[in-house]
Amino acid sequence: MKNVKKFLKIIGLILILVIVSAWLYSKYLQPKYEGEIEIKNLSEKVTVHFDDYGVPHISANNQKDAYIALGYLHAQERLWQMELIRRIAPGRLSEIFGKDLLKTDRFFSGLGIEEAAEIAISKLDNTSEAYILTQKYLDGINQFIEDGKSPLEFTLVGVKKEKYTIKDVYNVFGYMAFSFAVAHKTDPLLTEIKEKLGEPYFNELMSTYSENLTFLKTDVSPIKANLSQAVNDIMETLPVSTFIGSNSWVIGAEKTKNGKVIFANDPHIGFSQPSVWYQNHIKTPDFEIYGFNIALMPFPLLGHNKKMAYGLTMLANDDLNFYIEENNPANSLEYKTKDGFQKYNLIEKTIKIKDAADTTFTVKVSKHGPIMNGLVEHIEDKRPIAMHWIYTQLENETLDIAFGMSHSKSLFEFKKAAEKIHAPGLNVMYGDSENNIAWFASAKLYQLREGLSSRMYLNSASGEDEIVEYLSFDENPKAINPIINYVYSANNQLDSVRGKLYPGYYQPQDRAKRIIELLDAKNDFTKDNVAKMICDVTSSTVSEISKNLLNGMNTSSFSASEKKAISILENWDGNYLKEAVAPTIYNRFLYEFLVSTYKDELGDSFELFINSQLQDQVLPSQIIRQNSVWWDDISTKNNTETKKEIIEKSFKKAFSFLQNQLGEDVKNWTWERVVSVEHEHPIGKISVLLRKFFNVGPFKTIGGNEVINNQIFNLDSTGIYKITAGPSTRRVIDFSDVENSLSILPTGQSGNVFSKHYKDQAQLYLDGKFIKMQLNSKKINSLKRKLVLKRKN
Repeated sequence: MKNVKKFLKIIGLILILVIVSAWLYSKYLQPKYEGEIEIKNLSEKVTVHFDDYGVPHISANNQKDAYIALGYLHAQERLWQMELIRRIAPGRLSEIFGKDLLKTDRFFSGLGIEEAAEIAISKLDNTSEAYILTQKYLDGINQFIEDGKSPLEFTLVGVKKEKYTIKDVYNVFGYMAFSFAVAHKTDPLLTEIKEKLGEPYFNELMSTYSENLTFLKTDVSPIKANLSQAVNDIMETLPVSTFIGSNSWVIGAEKTKNGKVIFANDPHIGFSQPSVWYQNHIKTPDFEIYGFNIALMPFPLLGHNKKMAYGLTMLANDDLNFYIEENNPANSLEYKTKDGFQKYNLIEKTIKIKDAADTTFTVKVSKHGPIMNGLVEHIEDKRPIAMHWIYTQLENETLDIAFGMSHSKSLFEFKKAAEKIHAPGLNVMYGDSENNIAWFASAKLYQLREGLSSRMYLNSASGEDEIVEYLSFDENPKAINPIINYVYSANNQLDSVRGKLYPGYYQPQDRAKRIIELLDAKNDFTKDNVAKMICDVTSSTVSEISKNLLNGMNTSSFSASEKKAISILENWDGNYLKEAVAPTIYNRFLYEFLVSTYKDELGDSFELFINSQLQDQVLPSQIIRQNSVWWDDISTKNNTETKKEIIEKSFKKAFSFLQNQLGEDVKNWTWERVVSVEHEHPIGKISVLLRKFFNVGPFKTIGGNEVINNQIFNLDSTGIYKITAGPSTRRVIDFSDVENSLSILPTGQSGNVFSKHYKDQAQLYLDGKFIKMQLNSKKINSLKRKLVLKRKN
């Protein structure tokens, strides 16, 4: 017995030592929010006050010192995030995650982002303020790498710290630009449908691009003072967020209660942990910005001060095309052009793989871009497919653009920065204290020859499918102080360009229509009204789509429970609240409808179609067609199905599924039982043991696809809707009370799992609440936590 007691005491002591050691280690790795730190290359001390949610308010006597401080602080919270995002474009994820990321590395390293970065950097003016401040920001990051504590993730996966350069910044620009693109998913699918199924199937899909539209209208007034599947699979394996869509609206002074502009923006990005944006506030004698920065971007893409506010949504114009090259039969290293055969440019690439030998491959590049057949495995098409991407084809001024927007002192200066954007295309939103509001469709738009569709593979050899002309920014759609007294964007259709709809992969009218409904209903908006609006979960279109799905069904033989489900759909106002039953029925019904309508023809490609922009686009038109080539189930012989048969079969299957999943009583099929959100950390995503430690959630939530509070999920066979993306921040800036403007992040400010700010905004976000974005110097100086960065001799 004595030996047992002695053994238990030893075990107890060991456990206590382990717990104490773990606690001390966690304390050691926490970010530093108070005290003093010595920093090299400062000219004077920098004072940083941290608010209750860990947002740093950086006060410096000059911008160079401020940006050194920003780099250091950004790194102490987000170095792991920086490390991941800088590795994507050059194909360096396999170095830390092993061979599972080899396909991703091979693909991204061949896109030409690195080569485009080198060209852009070679043209930079190293005496410009944008360049100098970027180098100061990088200096701050590198000083943290040298003197700061390595994040836990570095230890777990064995990352060796390397200093950052301006090329890393440009590689992040490139990754961001590609994640905005949609053509790589849609163009190959449309080409496959046309070539394999024929014109009738293709034409029904394409005709919907001119139907059910809500336009972003130009209105300028004076200024007041299988390739698809492969690429889809690659994008889903990325350990960082992808950019998806967004909302923004700016309400003119005439429509607000206090007679000043109110600005709102909520970019939709893949949910992850840490959150995408790092909030910070910089103030010097000659400059101030409260910004939201992506990892390794010195200048915020979203920002405001007391004079102006700006934000972004995805434009969704078509800036990426695929060309079919024709190889020389006698030499596969040459391809045909209208002027004869031309040699491919051959680029050797080497990828390092953790716990495995390096792999080397060659990228073939035509004048249009890299040949995708060599970058993506299992492309069945034997024709060489080149990817022509405007981001890598034209001059890149992204650094100057981000600097220019954040440092603008007027709408005129801001417009000068916005017009330099070439790709990705962005809706750039603006409002200021002088009561100017504006929207710019910022991208390098272009023209192909008459009758040629950029949504299909283009012919390289003939020379007839080349871009005919790049348009002047003056021709881009835009609105400045429009007569309706608001501007908005929900990734919806652009106004016409040269009298025609400009091609792109715009989102359906759902969110745009709802935004207009709410904005048109009032002329006395307040900050609180807008804060409520940005969390709105009612769809302007699904109730009508639902009714059209039900239209024509013969329900005489349906059970009482089935009729109850139909009645719930018929009376649905489109809301996605937790206790709502209609969205549960609708989304399962929709899934079965899409399977019954399209899967027999599309086969394996159906998985690409079902959750795509193309499917969203065609749905409202398809459900009102009585006659369609898609209605017939080609897998059944000697029978041609009708719309009525397809819909009734789909409803029956959906109802039976929901009974098995959620029970017999329809009223218990609430939305909260099938939808959830979890913010996944890359390590929590791959490790069951560490999931609860690193991930945030899962949570019950409200919202759904294409409502303003856009909670994005995939329809699939499971009937469980795991939200993968949504508002990456919500911001409301009221120029009548600009010092108390509102924001929220999905989880928290810090990427350090030991920080109290790792997830302290998560519940507030779910509840539709906000925190204040402080600009008042007196209140900032009274904050309890103060960190002083002193010059290191």
